[in-house]
Amino acid sequence: MEIESANCKYRVSECADIDQLSVDYPVKCDQEIDGLETLVQELHRVFSKSHVNIQEVQKLMSAYKSDPKQWRKFAKFDRFRYTRNLVDAGNGAFNIMILCWGAGHASAIHDHADSHCFMKLLSGSLDEVRYEWPNNIQPEVIKKLKTKSNRHASTEDEITENFTNLDISGENDRCQNGCQNQQCSCQNGDQEDCGYDAQSMKEIGRTRLEVNDVCYINDAQGLHRMENPSHVDGAVSLHLYCPPFDSCRVFDSRTGKSNEVKVTFWSMYGKKIKRVIEADPADSQE
Repeated sequence: MEIESANCKYRVSECADIDQLSVDYPVKCDQEIDGLETLVQELHRVFSKSHVNIQEVQKLMSAYKSDPKQWRKFAKFDRFRYTRNLVDAGNGAFNIMILCWGAGHASAIHDHADSHCFMKLLSGSLDEVRYEWPNNIQPEVIKKLKTKSNRHASTEDEITENFTNLDISGENDRCQNGCQNQQCSCQNGDQEDCGYDAQSMKEIGRTRLEVNDVCYINDAQGLHRMENPSHVDGAVSLHLYCPPFDSCRVFDSRTGKSNEVKVTFWSMYGKKIKRVIEADPADSQE
């Protein structure tokens, strides 16, 4: 597999050989990063290059071992919802943030806007639940995969078979321990016309993340939601998105409808943002 073709500085759909896009495991850590600040510096160094390998980012995320003294100033909790707290903007090539999850908090089912997403657990535990894309919505990366299949297939049956056999399920890209986050075409509110309801969301995997576990996901591998399984303890996670995005698609767990929403920060660089409290469609309502 040509991992080198997966350049984290580009959208997933712009990567060559995206039908083989994944991360080989186990990821071998040949270094240890002694602090969050050092991790950010190393990420800036890596992203200053023209090509950024997925495994290189994965190794850096794995090499940093969680220390609350280093990230506590960024960890801003809210009583009612999980929070997104910007740590570094990455000169526009990436952004890295800390998400804080109160007891029982969860995200909505969401995509990653054709970007690469790396996650590392810093405290507590989180469940990652992955879902298939609904039949009536296709992200750019899957459109490209189908187009690629079409070039090599002579009949409609061959196209379907080739696409079905593509390795985009992400089953080999599950969380590993240590070294081992388009607008719906249905706009009239009628789910029957849309051909999609909440019950059609198909779960394809569920993984428990423990401290220092690292995961990777992109839109070719499906949708996901994150949830804190504890009803007593909070959780803290470190997320890196490349390229950065300011909106994504979320799926309402009660109605099954999708909507594009802006993603915002609760705090930036350790400072709380003055904001108007309002309903956030990206929050889970379960």
